Amino acid sequence: MILIGDENIKYEEIEKINAISDIQSTSSNSTVLYSFDFEILRYTQENNIASAVVTKNLQEVIYASSFDVKYIIVTKGIAKAAQNIANNYMLDSKILAIIETSEEIVENAIHEIDGVIYKKVI
Repeated sequence: MILIGDENIKYEEIEKINAISDIQSTSSNSTVLYSFDFEILRYTQENNIASAVVTKNLQEVIYASSFDVKYIIVTKGIAKAAQNIANNYMLDSKILAIIETSEEIVENAIHEIDGVIYKKVI
């Protein structure tokens, strides 16, 4: 299970962006994090940039998976459905559920979600 933002575990560098121009100021090894946006999705795919996309609904989950994103970030309300889609279609993207406390890790593990990301990271 992927745990991003947990203070007990070292995790990869994640850098928030709001626009394509923000990518220039990120570290070359980092994963860029942004809210669902077709323009940024296209740019990161075309330039092989690791990305984490915050989605609001299952339609955005499906679109994001088509752009080869590393992580698709979802609310816990759609996490199980998003994970089912990812599993059924054998998507390369990993589903991360947004959590606020470590107590939510086990619940997501039981539901077989790929991983979690703390709200403070996004």
